[in-house]
Amino acid sequence: MTETLDATDWAILRELQQDGRIAYTELARRVNLSASATKERVRRLEDAEVITGFRAEVDLERTGHPVLAVVRLKYPGTRHEPLRRLLGERPEYLECLRTTGDDCYVLKVAATSMSHLEELVDALARFGSTTTNLVLSRTLPFRGPAEPRTAARAAR
Repeated sequence: MTETLDATDWAILRELQQDGRIAYTELARRVNLSASATKERVRRLEDAEVITGFRAEVDLERTGHPVLAVVRLKYPGTRHEPLRRLLGERPEYLECLRTTGDDCYVLKVAATSMSHLEELVDALARFGSTTTNLVLSRTLPFRGPAEPRTAARAAR
């Protein structure tokens, strides 16, 4: 659907990424459409799976998970289902990306303590060697994609 996203779609996406709870009337005002046209655009973006969901951002420290780490896993095997099963069973594994290069997976892990992190890393180590980095702070919080032309201009 990328080629069919117009400037208004991108404006809607920018606004929703800033505030997923924005009222349709306010969103419509910001993108210069009627509320009904805006609602239809959002529905179309959802149907096309451009918008895949709305989530709350949760403060890990305030929910009792003050230890955040990035764990890289070298997984020499070809059977990935046991790893996927472990990841599905443990909500402390927040995100897992399959990557190229020396490491097969990069995981974001939230733990209640250093000993809890050790337990989580040990569970991963059954599958291969791990490298763990503690996160000191977020330099750049997650942000969604920009319109491709905008990103290309910014890179120049």
